[in-house]
Amino acid sequence: MKKITLDINGMHCASCSAVINKALTKTDGVVKSNVNLTTNKATIQYNENKLTPDTLISVVKSKGYGANLNTGKTNNSENEKKEIKNLKNKFIFSLILTIPVFVLSMFFTINQIPFQNYIIWLLATPIQFIVAGQMYKSAFTALKVKTANMDTLIVLGTSAAYFFSVYILFTNGMHLYFEASAVLITIVILGRLLEAKAKQRTSEAIKALIELKPKIATVIRNNIEIKIPVDEVIEGDVIIVKPGEKIPVDGKVIEGSSTVDESMVTGESISIEKITGDNVIGGTINKFGTLSFVATRVGSNTTLARIIKLIEDAQGSKAPIQRFADNISSYFVPIILLIAITTFLIWYFLVGAGFNFALLTSIAVLVIACPCALGLATPTAIMVGTGKGAKEGILIKGGEALEIAHKIKYVILDKTGTITKGKPEVTDIISLNKLNKDELLTIAASIEKASEHPLAEAIVNKAENLNLIKVIDFNAIAGHGITAKINNNIYYFGNLRLMNKKNVDVSKNKQIIENLENDGKTVMMLAENNTLIGLVAVADEIKESSSYAIKKLQEQNIIVYMITGDNIRTAKAIAKKVNIQNYFAEVLPEDKANYVKDLQKLGKVAMVGDGINDGPAIAQADIGIAMGSGADVAMETGNIVLMKNDLIDVSKAIKLSKITMTKIKQNMFWALFYNVLGIPIAAGLLYPLTGWLLNPMIAGGAMALSSVSVISNSLLLKIKKL
Repeated sequence: MKKITLDINGMHCASCSAVINKALTKTDGVVKSNVNLTTNKATIQYNENKLTPDTLISVVKSKGYGANLNTGKTNNSENEKKEIKNLKNKFIFSLILTIPVFVLSMFFTINQIPFQNYIIWLLATPIQFIVAGQMYKSAFTALKVKTANMDTLIVLGTSAAYFFSVYILFTNGMHLYFEASAVLITIVILGRLLEAKAKQRTSEAIKALIELKPKIATVIRNNIEIKIPVDEVIEGDVIIVKPGEKIPVDGKVIEGSSTVDESMVTGESISIEKITGDNVIGGTINKFGTLSFVATRVGSNTTLARIIKLIEDAQGSKAPIQRFADNISSYFVPIILLIAITTFLIWYFLVGAGFNFALLTSIAVLVIACPCALGLATPTAIMVGTGKGAKEGILIKGGEALEIAHKIKYVILDKTGTITKGKPEVTDIISLNKLNKDELLTIAASIEKASEHPLAEAIVNKAENLNLIKVIDFNAIAGHGITAKINNNIYYFGNLRLMNKKNVDVSKNKQIIENLENDGKTVMMLAENNTLIGLVAVADEIKESSSYAIKKLQEQNIIVYMITGDNIRTAKAIAKKVNIQNYFAEVLPEDKANYVKDLQKLGKVAMVGDGINDGPAIAQADIGIAMGSGADVAMETGNIVLMKNDLIDVSKAIKLSKITMTKIKQNMFWALFYNVLGIPIAAGLLYPLTGWLLNPMIAGGAMALSSVSVISNSLLLKIKKL
């Protein structure tokens, strides 16, 4: 299976995107298709043995829309600027012609100037067929494939007014309606211009990230400093970054020290100190010192490129609630056409109100019932919501995650690296035989040297000034510890589970172990040939923000659990320090997902973790949340990535979901309420009782205003505090 993205041109409403999506979905070989009105993109998953990108482009073009392959190198903002410029030119041209048409038609009805009606016709014709030319093309294309869209409604309404006026003009009739069609088209173009500008603002976050990408890098090649385009940097290049310059790609510092402003990528406002061995992120700003680093990730693999791709995918995805709007939009235009025809027939034949009256009411129905607002309700809110999250260092991978997050009832927090800093330190070394502390530490560190566990790193670091011993037959047992041989002696180094498994008696030292664990320390036991010879206690400092973050979650009526492989006493001590009442202790890595499953029987569950062993549990959860400093597998699996590695962002992500969903529901309510209220008034339902009748020109203005108001309501998300 292959996945591609197409840039789509010419979409104006939810019906347009529905037509394209339906055509793509029905194409043999297409597995999944998602057409997004707000981003003007189609994401397609297809069988590459049956289809080619050119075939998919042809399918879109056959429906009357433009399409080209999105290569990732093209900046979508350029297409937006071209569209806005085109609409602006059309609007100015249309307005210049419409003003005299309107003035002559409305204010010179009695004292007419010579050839007035012919002048009005002459001015109105370019508006009808040049300014609205694309609408005609779109409507006819839709007709060819036996469907209808917003342009169908506009073309039918304005054409009825225009051609009826031409008929009256040449049959010496009295009243013309050229001004109705001219003003209506001008208002529609103005509405689309305002909508395009508003839509452009919804994607400001991703544009800001794209602008972060440096264009030039200073690299060392053949012992010479040269400047090359960033796209030409390869992994392994040594790069020099001077004060004030942007770091071009991801890498590891090999010389120098400085502070780096990472706020634009991670959302972290405080500059980060960088020394030899530290990682740097492409797109961030080197502030003071000069750094030399080796490029470790380039091109599409850099952190910035992955973030941009992640946000693009999120903004192009559909939330489940969008299906509701899509279903309505697919039937909307045909139903409106039926209502407009019925309106004309009732007023003209049943009521006998006259042809002009019946025509104007049916035109008003066609014009006011645009489904644009409904189609924009969800995607604009998702774009602004995911963009706001990105600015805060909260990367949400799709509309579905954004919709589900506010329904979370339980949050499970992994202990190490999530609640704690993930940088444990050795606190106690206790010898239980003739060995001194250094000798005991030497054996423990020699055994742990080959391990990747965070506790192993702490023990090895503690023994950095000691001479380690050669180890053979190294064997790591997940969730237990390590077995190894040194000088023909068998050693077991791990937790109580490992000691029990190897029949090592620890009962004589039970109280010492319990005292250490009650202080929140993790105790590693060292046995030689089935005899316990020492204890190494390790403590991982709790993050400063953990207690406050957990409190904020609890204030949102979320039940917080901690999950850890530590024993019950250590887990209880840590949980107490951060005010968590519920915890799962002594959990093997492979069993974490089962604990998530158990809680899912009671409600929606979010799993927060940062390690490789958290991957299955993060994938199992309704919402998987990965800490940005964690393993790639956790970040790839998670629905939400917290770039600041700060637990407080879990509650912020859930709040962001809540306020975004509120905006979507508000947008949908007003879009539907507007149509439910507007269509009957346009049809003249209130006219017999109140004398209220909706002029088609006012209907056109109201239609444009509805779309702009929905987008504006979504943009209000930007000022919400998380």
